[in-house]
Amino acid sequence: MRAIVIEEHGGPEVLRLTEANAREPGPGEVLVDVAARGVNFIDVYQREGQYDVPLPFVPGMEAAGVVAAVGEGVHDLSVGQRVGWAMSPGGYADRAVVKASVAVPVPDDVSDEQAAALLLQGLTAHYLTYSVYPVAEGDTVLVHAAAGGTGLLITQLAKERGARVIGTVSTEEKELLAREAGADEVIRYTQTPVADAVGDLTGGRGVAAVYDGVGRSTFDASLASLRPRGVLALFGQSSGMVPPVDPLRLTQAGSVYLTRPSLATFVAEREELLGRARDLFGLLAGGRLDVRIGGRYPLAEAGRAQSDLAARRTAGKLLLV
Repeated sequence: MRAIVIEEHGGPEVLRLTEANAREPGPGEVLVDVAARGVNFIDVYQREGQYDVPLPFVPGMEAAGVVAAVGEGVHDLSVGQRVGWAMSPGGYADRAVVKASVAVPVPDDVSDEQAAALLLQGLTAHYLTYSVYPVAEGDTVLVHAAAGGTGLLITQLAKERGARVIGTVSTEEKELLAREAGADEVIRYTQTPVADAVGDLTGGRGVAAVYDGVGRSTFDASLASLRPRGVLALFGQSSGMVPPVDPLRLTQAGSVYLTRPSLATFVAEREELLGRARDLFGLLAGGRLDVRIGGRYPLAEAGRAQSDLAARRTAGKLLLV
């Protein structure tokens, strides 16, 4: 089979397409013929060495395809079944062995591409809006990078739960995408200071929650945009890691809450994972959730896909197909 193998940390050039052998699934595992793979910032972080992953490794934490073989002890998945997964490595290959506990059945009315484009970012958007700060009817929330893959889904789920959504974007094109997803107000952060604009849009009250996957470049504005006792959910760092924070800043901002959640914690139990996936697939099939695919790349061009993602040259989800 073909696989992208990373043998040393570095830039996109370390993503090399090679020939490899797919191993048989062990106990509790399934072997999947991969049809589509999501491209995510965690893939970039692992490639660069920000996250500690033993070398060499096959990247790709999100994919979908058809089960080709099942290992001992796997009873709820079967050969020929379509599945998708997130937060399990090895997706940048023709075949991948994954833990059965992270693979979710994909219903007939959801395509492989939709599943691969939805799961990681959709599960992230779901736990953020349903669990980290459960959006309530009438809340106003701020979504950074609202035209990105995760931002578009957070915006839609927050609107589904009755929120007023303020999104931040960099360009006119991305503003249109954010509004199509349901954003009520859009701030062009290249033109207007975000916290000032949020203050104007909320009558000085601030927002109930900020969903921030950008990190270093947005953190101060996020903190300044919160209402008293609001929640800053810092779930990513696409612009870089946030420096250490003095806890007194949370007091000064109005006794606000800062959390650095991760998806793994919110899908640790299989029933929770399956429940979130069912919600997402149901909304998608029912036309109440849209997954925008911003680009499709051959597996051999994984480096270009990651470069486009990191440079924010795209909007929506990127796939390797």
